[in-house]
Amino acid sequence: MKLPTGLAIAAGTTLFAALPAWAQDAALQAPAAAAPAATVDKGDTAWMMISTVLVLAMILPGLALFYGGLARAKNMLSVMTQIGAVACLAMLIWVIYGYSLAFGPESALPSKFIAGFGKAFLAGVTPASQAATFTAGVEIPEYVFICFQMTFAAITIALVLGSVVERIKFSAVMLFALVWLTIVYLPIAHMVWAAGGWFFDMGALDFAGGTVVHINAGVSALVLAILLGKRIGYPTERMAPHSLTLTMVGTGLLWVGWFGFNAGSALEANGSAALAMINTFVATASAGLFWMLAERFSGHKGSALGFCSGIIAGLVAVTPAAGNSGPFGAIVLGAVASIVCYFAVTFLKPKLGYDDSLDAFGIHGVGGMVGAIGTAIVYAPSLGGPGAADYDMGAKLGVQLLAVVVTIAWAAIGTTIAFFIAKAVTGGRVSPEVEIEGLDLGEHGERAYNY
Repeated sequence: MKLPTGLAIAAGTTLFAALPAWAQDAALQAPAAAAPAATVDKGDTAWMMISTVLVLAMILPGLALFYGGLARAKNMLSVMTQIGAVACLAMLIWVIYGYSLAFGPESALPSKFIAGFGKAFLAGVTPASQAATFTAGVEIPEYVFICFQMTFAAITIALVLGSVVERIKFSAVMLFALVWLTIVYLPIAHMVWAAGGWFFDMGALDFAGGTVVHINAGVSALVLAILLGKRIGYPTERMAPHSLTLTMVGTGLLWVGWFGFNAGSALEANGSAALAMINTFVATASAGLFWMLAERFSGHKGSALGFCSGIIAGLVAVTPAAGNSGPFGAIVLGAVASIVCYFAVTFLKPKLGYDDSLDAFGIHGVGGMVGAIGTAIVYAPSLGGPGAADYDMGAKLGVQLLAVVVTIAWAAIGTTIAFFIAKAVTGGRVSPEVEIEGLDLGEHGERAYNY
């Protein structure tokens, strides 16, 4: 018979008190028992498997529909194909050497910038292998952690393409992705997220990828767009989205998938995941409404495109702060990021004249910077954040700013190298005839719509 908890405790206490004195002394003098082996919790494992699939849904179909709807009809399939293909390439690179370089054992010469090839081809990983979480003694299967991080690499390179759709060759996309993932994504992921990484050891706050994913992708997108050049007819010709309906569907799928992205980054089904979950709700809701308010105050009507843009801006900004902010701090962060991104898209881009086709930099790059820097502020316990009572906001702001600046520089230099390699081999850009005809037919021999 199983005793109720209270009775069991009382009975245990009585029995211990009844032991002879020598027995009690022996028990107290015995060596401390070894710490229990780390265990895998089935609930955490199930949550992480679901989170991984949610992030995949962000790419296909989420981002593919979001970006595809924003393009012109003649380029719809090319956008979706590029996104799907680079995601697949990233997954293969990840299991061949990407996971090892980002999260594997240190190389013979330990580096704060990259790991080694000790887990290339997933060497030594078995169904029994475990990966640590943020709670001592609680782990998840290593295969699950590998899959989860693999989806982050896949969506980051897919985000970059938003700035250059409608004019870049498919072959150039694939070669660029191979080089970029190797020299840009993997080192930054290691520096920020891996034990021994430069910014990880400095205590940089990036809960789910504000720096690793969004600043990285956004800055790379801007550099790539400038190097590739503007689309024929930009900015004098009208290049409106061909289907805001599909963009809205993609927006919804991205928001749903983002719960795996943010709450999944807790690596456990616990209170930290719950905090990230509510922040992903409220920061995003705030940003969606504030973008339309910004439109209204600028003399325009609140638009569906603005709503979708605001939703993504909020999701981007709250990503580094998801588990590092209280709900009301997240609301403010989402609102601020939405307004800043609105002005980046509607004023900064026309002013500087670059052709960021789908505003990858204006939303992901700028929103990521606002989120990364803002996280140092909303982390403060005085503002409802989870920081310690003696939290030093100034010092943390310095760390966040350094991480942002280094990521910008690393992404810009690495993207330049990757682009010129791809251009030298493939030519980089489609011919003017293909660009005018549309990349669906010119690059893939098919149409998204029969008309």
